[in-house]
Amino acid sequence: MDFFSIKKILVHIPLGIDGYDLSYIEAIGTIAGLLCIWLASQEKTINYLFGLINVTLFAVIFFQIQLYASLILQIFFFAANVYGWYAWSRVDEQKQIKLKIRWLKPKQMIIVAAISILSILIMTFNIDQIFAYMAEIVVVALQGVGFNITMPALEPDAFPFWDSVVMVLSIVAMILMTRKHVENWLIWLIINVVSVVLFYLQGVLAMSLQYIILTGIALNGFRLWIKAAQHNNEQQLEENESVS
Repeated sequence: MDFFSIKKILVHIPLGIDGYDLSYIEAIGTIAGLLCIWLASQEKTINYLFGLINVTLFAVIFFQIQLYASLILQIFFFAANVYGWYAWSRVDEQKQIKLKIRWLKPKQMIIVAAISILSILIMTFNIDQIFAYMAEIVVVALQGVGFNITMPALEPDAFPFWDSVVMVLSIVAMILMTRKHVENWLIWLIINVVSVVLFYLQGVLAMSLQYIILTGIALNGFRLWIKAAQHNNEQQLEENESVS
């Protein structure tokens, strides 16, 4: 089980003052995450396999470094990846193409924006209490299945607003991706840019570099999905005209 330990170092990266020790589990998890986003931009259903690998390994990492709120977020991502895999693979009763890349309708955009803003505000002013409660639930659950752990001392969130933005928008973007809405890439771009700055300010340079790469992939995904949505819309109009 040493392979799954963050102390099992793959390579020392000369970043920052002391450099960064990249573990095997973080390296594989990161590569799986990059492959997941890249394949999603190509509309390949197999992206969800790499997504499952990514969130599973990152959940193990977050458990070891006692970031239980982030661990819970990975659990959500795991469920979302399973659903996304099912949704992208499903064929309806008429054996027609299932989900197609498309834009949100104006009413849907307003609802998504309103829920996102409200959730971010709630998280911003209650993030420490919510994370403490979530961490306590995880600790009690893990203790119940035999893990010898105690509740960690939680420091106040360093950037409550921006941390809340990343968490809430990550959930929103993942849901929109599973439903093949183009806007998911725009939200991922916001998340990635914010994450680059946050990780840099916190001195986690390797993670900051990773999100710079993810920003480039998201830009390409946004471009490809815009073209696909336009093509699907034109195709739908042609089908409607032929029927009428």
